[in-house]
Amino acid sequence: MNFTYFLFFVCIVICTLIITYWAARRSKTTIQFYTAAGKLTGFQNGLAIAGDYISAASFLGIVGAIALNGYDGFLYSLGFLVSYLVVLLFVAEPVHYLGNYSLGDVVCARFPSNQMRWIMAIGSFIISIFYMIPQLVASGLLIRLLLNIDYSTSVLIIGSLMTVYVVFGGMIATSWVQIVKTILLMSSTFLLSLIVFSFYEWDIHALIDEVKVGTPMGDQFFMPGHLLTNPLEVISLYVALILGTAGLPHILIRFYTVKNASEVRKSVLTASWIIGLFYVMTLVLGLGTAAVIGYDQLIAADSTGNLAAPLLAKALGGDFLLAFISAIAFTTVVAVVAGLVISATTAFSHDIYHHIIKKGKTTEKQQLRAAQWSALAIGLISTLFALGLENINVTFLVSLTFIFAASSNLPIILFTIYWKRFSQAGAMIGMISGLIASLTLLVLGPHIMNIDNGWILREPLFNLYNPGIIAIPIGFLGAILGTFLFPQKDPINFERFYLKAQTGVEMKERR
Repeated sequence: MNFTYFLFFVCIVICTLIITYWAARRSKTTIQFYTAAGKLTGFQNGLAIAGDYISAASFLGIVGAIALNGYDGFLYSLGFLVSYLVVLLFVAEPVHYLGNYSLGDVVCARFPSNQMRWIMAIGSFIISIFYMIPQLVASGLLIRLLLNIDYSTSVLIIGSLMTVYVVFGGMIATSWVQIVKTILLMSSTFLLSLIVFSFYEWDIHALIDEVKVGTPMGDQFFMPGHLLTNPLEVISLYVALILGTAGLPHILIRFYTVKNASEVRKSVLTASWIIGLFYVMTLVLGLGTAAVIGYDQLIAADSTGNLAAPLLAKALGGDFLLAFISAIAFTTVVAVVAGLVISATTAFSHDIYHHIIKKGKTTEKQQLRAAQWSALAIGLISTLFALGLENINVTFLVSLTFIFAASSNLPIILFTIYWKRFSQAGAMIGMISGLIASLTLLVLGPHIMNIDNGWILREPLFNLYNPGIIAIPIGFLGAILGTFLFPQKDPINFERFYLKAQTGVEMKERR
């Protein structure tokens, strides 16, 4: 075990545990546990959203994707960034005005029923777990590689830490871990980018020329078509990435952590700037990896390219810089997973336990205890899944999560807020059809059915790796058909509802 690596990891763990201890003393009520009592500023929440959004797949995966596939690897970055326009323009403020703790609150503001809470809670739970598993698997592999610790032990360490953050510190601890993670990640990425430019004496042309030498693609490195050769695949990927963010529960519940709509807008704008700057720097790191490390050496070290950033750090700064970058990658995983746990916890303890099982009749202490036990159970479930998937490629679950969110949550949220005729039956049918379509296309597609390395060794029945272009319209169509076939019998006053969704103002009902 390298002592430098170990020292950095210990420092990160100690710092985050100190934050959790500080937060635990302030998480005495449900509003503090679920939403940090709405006391974050827009800038702080923007940092936390960026920390929630920039996952290990972004930091480690995209750098490698650019280094190995050139222009196509950067497509993911563009999709992730543009997605925040959808959030800002259509979703952020209505979610803040209509809900208190969960996405179930938003939909039930118009369709108050236990069925809707069940559906929304199950959707949030599925999306959070599917997103959590690849993060835990990646963290286990990373720690095993750097510290020579058994994979199972590595996953248990990460799973235990994320559970501690949420059980004891709630949203306050989760938010500040994410804020610290964002500051560290941006600082380290900026530092490494400067070192790349310095290595080539600030001559961009020299860097580009070296990239052409370091990759077998040569001049074609900067042209499309190396990763996604099918235009339909490209469109499908973009649709999922751009629309998926607006349906991710762990992102949307962050709009409850600020006090008003002005801070909501600041949150989204701050997050967008940070995420945009980050992805520009990943482009620099991807080019630097292709130039300094080279295609052949990167493939020999890790065929997936996920170790591109750590390998570049070691080549340019030795063990110290490698330890620093790897510790940041570790923090990235922990912060994202903690955010996912809190969203799944909120869905279960608030929507199912408080509203359905206890019919809204619980004390503050009972709600807080239920939330803590929920966080413990969800942390245990996701950790057990990750332990069993060590030798299986689960990176596709990240893109699948965006498809799930865009085909199930997003149609329901948009139609609930903006469509006057929308009905509860339409919401339920849209949610279920989106989830079933996504899962079915996954099972029948090349991620699962693959004659070379699939879970099922046979030709796929559906050839798209990114089935969002099919699944997402099915979710919207299900919601539309459900509404026309089963119209709302006792519709609420939509004008009152819409006014509240856009302004937060409660219109007095006319007599």
